[in-house]
Amino acid sequence: MKIVLVNRYFFPDHSATSQILTDLAFHLASQGREVHIITSRQRYDEPAARLPPLESVRGVTVHRIWTSTFGRGNLFGRALDYLTFYLFTGFALLRLLRRGDVVVAKTDPPLLSLVASPVARLKGARLVNWLQDLFPEVAGAVGMSWAKGRIGRLLGAMRDRTLHSSYATVVTGTRMKHYLASRGVPENKLWVIHNWADGALTRPINPEDNALRRQWRLDRKFVVGYSGNMGRVHEFETILGAMEALKDDGGTVFLFIGGGAQRPWLEAQAREHGLSNVRFMPYQPREGLAESLSVPDVHLISLLPEVEGFVVPSKFYGIAAAGRPSIFVGSTEGEIAGLINEFKCGTVVRTGDVEGLSAAIARFRDDSALRQEYGRNARTIFEQKFDKHIALAAWSAVL
Repeated sequence: MKIVLVNRYFFPDHSATSQILTDLAFHLASQGREVHIITSRQRYDEPAARLPPLESVRGVTVHRIWTSTFGRGNLFGRALDYLTFYLFTGFALLRLLRRGDVVVAKTDPPLLSLVASPVARLKGARLVNWLQDLFPEVAGAVGMSWAKGRIGRLLGAMRDRTLHSSYATVVTGTRMKHYLASRGVPENKLWVIHNWADGALTRPINPEDNALRRQWRLDRKFVVGYSGNMGRVHEFETILGAMEALKDDGGTVFLFIGGGAQRPWLEAQAREHGLSNVRFMPYQPREGLAESLSVPDVHLISLLPEVEGFVVPSKFYGIAAAGRPSIFVGSTEGEIAGLINEFKCGTVVRTGDVEGLSAAIARFRDDSALRQEYGRNARTIFEQKFDKHIALAAWSAVL
C-alpha cells in the first residue's frame, strides 16, 4: 500500500500548508511507508519557479506536475492555474493509484476532492480529505457573490458528496467539524487534528539573546508582530487603526513578516498615513523561525468573523511554540479566541474595536510580568496539545 498526498505546494516551499504537509510526508516515510507527493513545480511566493518534475526527498517520491504559472495576482490567471493543476493531478492519480492505496487530498487548490474522489473509486483506492479551509463558504464570506448563489450551493453539495464517500475527513478545528456534521457528513468520518509547529525547531528565545532582533535594530523597542500570510480572510482595518493610535509612541513598533494579498494594501496605507512605526519583512526560512517568531514581544492574529468555522489561523501554533502571547482580533466566540481564553495565553479583541486593541497592546507593553506569564502558558499548552509529534501520532491513527 502506498500513500499519495496531493497539494499545490511542497518542500522546499515555506508556505504554511506546505510545511505541515512536508512534516507529515517525511514522518510517514520514516516509518517505512511508501509515500508519494503530487504537487506543482512552483513555490508559493515564486510562481515562475521551476522545481524538478521528479525527485526523491528523504524517502518521499515527489511528482511535480506541469501547471500554468500566472500566480495569485490575476483572478483569471489563478483560475487557469487551478484548472491545469486539477487536470494533471487527475492524470497523475490515474497513473499512480492501485487498489488499496490511500490518497490524501488537501485544499490547495480548493475542492481537490472533486478530482481525487472519482479516480480513487475507479482505482479501488481510499480517499482521506484534509480540509484546511472550506470552499465555497470562504469565497462567499469574503464577498464573492456567486459563491452564495446557485453555483456555490452546487459546489458545496458536490464537495459534501465526496466527504460522504471518503474513508475519513481531517479538519483543523472543532467548529469546522460541527459545521460539516450539520450538513450531514457522518461524525464518525470527521477527525479533528489541529495544525502544528515543531517545538524542537521553534522555541522561546529571550529578546537579549536574539541576534535577529539586533540585526533588525529592534532591541530597544516593544515589538508588536504579525507573522505569516496577510490574506483576504484576515482583518487589518482594526490593526491599522491601532497603528495610527500608537504612532506617536516612539517605543512601539509594528512588525509584519510574510506576504499575501493584503500586504501591498497595508504597506500603501502605512505610507499614506505617514506611519513610521511600521516595518515589513519577507517570509523567513523555517530554520530561522525560532528567531523570527521570538522577535515580537506580542503577536497579532486576525480573522474575519464571517469565516469562523471555515478557516483556523495556523499562526497560533508557531506563536505558542515561541512562547509569546497573542492578541486575537476577530470573533470573541471563535476557535482561536476560545483557546486563548481557556489557556490564558493572550487576549481577544472584537473586530472594529480599535480602542480595545490599542489598550491591549499598551497593557502588554507596560506589564512585562504579564507578557512572561502568558508566554509561559502558551508554550506549556503548545507542548501538551499542539507539538508536531502529537499531530503526527494522530495522523498515524487515522491512516
